[in-house]
Amino acid sequence: MKKLRFSILFIAAMFSMTSCVDDLNVTPEDDDTFLSEEFFASSPNSYKQALAGVYGNLSLTGATGSGSSNLQGIDAGTSQYGRCLWYLQDLTTDEVIWSYENDAGTRELQRNIWTADNPILLGMFSRTMLSVSFSNEYLRQTTDEKLQARGVTDTQLLADIATYRNEVRALRAYAYYVLMDLFGKAPMVTENDPINFRAPQAERQELFSFIETELNEVLPNLKPAHSNEYGRLDQAFAHMVLAKMYLNAEVYIGANRYNDCITECNAIIGANAYTLESNYLDNFNADNHTSSEMIFTLQSDGIVTQNYGATTVMVNGEVGSIEQNGASLGVSTGGWGGALRLRKQFVQKFDGGAFDFDTRKTIISGDRPIDITSIANQGQGFVITKFSNKTSAGVNGSNQTFVDTDFPLFRYADVLLMYAEATLRGGNGSATTALDYVNQLRERANGGTSGNISSGELTLDFLLDERARELHWEAHRRQDLIRFGKYTGGTYNWAWKGNSLNGVAIPSHLSVFPLPNQSIAANPNLIQNSGY
Repeated sequence: MKKLRFSILFIAAMFSMTSCVDDLNVTPEDDDTFLSEEFFASSPNSYKQALAGVYGNLSLTGATGSGSSNLQGIDAGTSQYGRCLWYLQDLTTDEVIWSYENDAGTRELQRNIWTADNPILLGMFSRTMLSVSFSNEYLRQTTDEKLQARGVTDTQLLADIATYRNEVRALRAYAYYVLMDLFGKAPMVTENDPINFRAPQAERQELFSFIETELNEVLPNLKPAHSNEYGRLDQAFAHMVLAKMYLNAEVYIGANRYNDCITECNAIIGANAYTLESNYLDNFNADNHTSSEMIFTLQSDGIVTQNYGATTVMVNGEVGSIEQNGASLGVSTGGWGGALRLRKQFVQKFDGGAFDFDTRKTIISGDRPIDITSIANQGQGFVITKFSNKTSAGVNGSNQTFVDTDFPLFRYADVLLMYAEATLRGGNGSATTALDYVNQLRERANGGTSGNISSGELTLDFLLDERARELHWEAHRRQDLIRFGKYTGGTYNWAWKGNSLNGVAIPSHLSVFPLPNQSIAANPNLIQNSGY
């Protein structure tokens, strides 16, 4: 059990969270308390409890256990934020494959044949818009006028609420960043709009500008990097979202913002608040909240926050059907019976003697064939053991199904790689520094300089592969492949891409996901993405 668990407050704050797929705005009813006038007036502690509820939407799906969902008509397993994000960013790429294709939505995603009726797309869109809705209602309930009417005069509480409001605005900006990246558009609604407002559609340019403005406005008033309590965001979080947005700006808005990406990376690096964890795998175990590398995580606790989120899925799914290696990962011996395996093209990123001692290579091959000719055959394809439900001291997590391992949404290693890439793409960074940052990661992976590269070896193609080696299964791969022009089309194919054993070209419109049909039906202002 983690000593500092901001997520413990999630439970109290989420008991009365309700929403509706129709509009995804928070509409308090007579028997509701969360984000209602009565809730905020009940206690000075309610402001922080409600804040925890806004954060909680990133980890939990409902208030009555792992199978509950506060989204009407949407299953908990297809609407948990981290799991949906991981499915869309990694399962649709060359990194991983899911054995059980009868699980709703997975077959279409991993074969790149999804439609606007895919339930996981609905879960992701709805869950992320719910973050927007919760954020908006929190901001409505914490205005100066509301606080004055409730007689809130305590100076410290007022200062805390001001900080909470800035964090909520940053969370809302992050939600819109995710929607912009995945769907290319979203309904734009803020706290200044009425509840149940049928919001107008915002395209990428408008979303980009909104996110950029919001984060830059709140950033000076957020807590300094690595100074907030664990589980809450700070200035480094805002810099990270901006850096990733600027790195991908040519995809989003057709603009070169690499200098700005480097500026944001430098702000995180220059804060001197983060260092590379000495042991790479300590970033992915049951006590990874202690890592010096974590900028922001999705919290997981096997007792307090039981859910079928990304890390529970990954650790249980890593257990090989042949190897039965769950005990070594801190879960049941059989895990989920070989649910997850590696596609051949990812495995080949670690080919060659240079990676024999690379700690990032946790691949198990055994007598397995590397090719997966039948997705249903769990004995085909290599498996991996990157994530674990054991602590750095080898102690099992608190539960052998629901893991204690937090999902590393933003990690310091990514900052170093973004700096290097933005520099190679023409940004005003230092080439010498870029090489040093990449070699820091390789030295950590190899326990010395044996894996270091020269300046001539530092190319964009190398960086794309290095990002896969360093950041695999951390929900970056789809975004990376799109930025490098290797996701759609046939420049780079992988096993089962385009529903073909050896991979085929896929059309360009698949670089964004379709808006869910149910969301369009609920809001006539939304127009489907081209090609769907």
